[in-house]
Amino acid sequence: MPTKRSTRRLLRNTAAALAAGVAALSFTAGPAQAHAPAAAKHHGVKPIHARTVSHATHGLTSANTLSLQTSNTTGAVSPTPTVYLVFWGSQWHSNDTAGVADDLQGMFNGLYGDQDTWGAIMNQYCEGIAAGSTDCSAGGTAIQHPTSSPLAGVWFDDANAEPDSPAAADLATEAANAAAHFGNTTQDPNNNAQYVIVSASGTHPDGFPNSGFCGWHDQTQSAYGTLAYTNLPYVPDMGAGACTTETDGRLLSGIESTETHEYAESLTDFWPTNGWYNANGGEIGDECVNLDAYETLSTGTYDVQGLWSNSADNCVTSG
Repeated sequence: MPTKRSTRRLLRNTAAALAAGVAALSFTAGPAQAHAPAAAKHHGVKPIHARTVSHATHGLTSANTLSLQTSNTTGAVSPTPTVYLVFWGSQWHSNDTAGVADDLQGMFNGLYGDQDTWGAIMNQYCEGIAAGSTDCSAGGTAIQHPTSSPLAGVWFDDANAEPDSPAAADLATEAANAAAHFGNTTQDPNNNAQYVIVSASGTHPDGFPNSGFCGWHDQTQSAYGTLAYTNLPYVPDMGAGACTTETDGRLLSGIESTETHEYAESLTDFWPTNGWYNANGGEIGDECVNLDAYETLSTGTYDVQGLWSNSADNCVTSG
């Protein structure tokens, strides 16, 4: 039976081990930082990576299979992909040295049809079937690969500057402002709309980059119903190599990789976590953050992040 002295020693050792573990989680943000801790309060958090992250999928197996979390007929997936880009703040007029605004519009304007084999990965996921399903053989409403650009609108919200450090609640409010701006003032159009709040260079939305993420997506309740939205920081502020596994020094790759991660997760887990999810690895993009590839579309060549495919039982970059 342990003595009081040995018990106290055990408690001290345990406390020291816990303190060391907490210290190991601290980090300095930047492109040279490996796997920073991701914020747990949002969904589809894409973590910041080092420049030298491997392209390997680290032996992912069927344990990573995604399953449908609810039998809801709306809100689990986005059957008709519809994207609204919101460039928040007057800073966009004078401080977009990386060319993010044009780049994201070009990417979404080409992300459809036969050239976009990456987007076809999502076609295997659906809603309106039994919770726990791992395929859509029972029917349901599947995600449709766009036959034209999924980009439904672009708004430069430039009446005022974006706050230096907007909180998550501010991003949700901006999503509601965007819904009003685009006339989506009832639930029906918002059953497919995803609002991508793109922050200006020099800003720190939800603590970026010191919170350890490249971006995240979530849902919020508004006067216009439940809204799906994405927090997309100005990733090029971290330099080339951040948030991507591509190592060619291209400055825009990281923000493209981040947005394709969040776009895919918004499509397959529209109002988290009603859609396709795996408690071990998260959503469709979370399991494949170590795999990026370039896809050439009619509008240019863009960095797309790998996605988990149940049908392939692996991370893939084309469907």
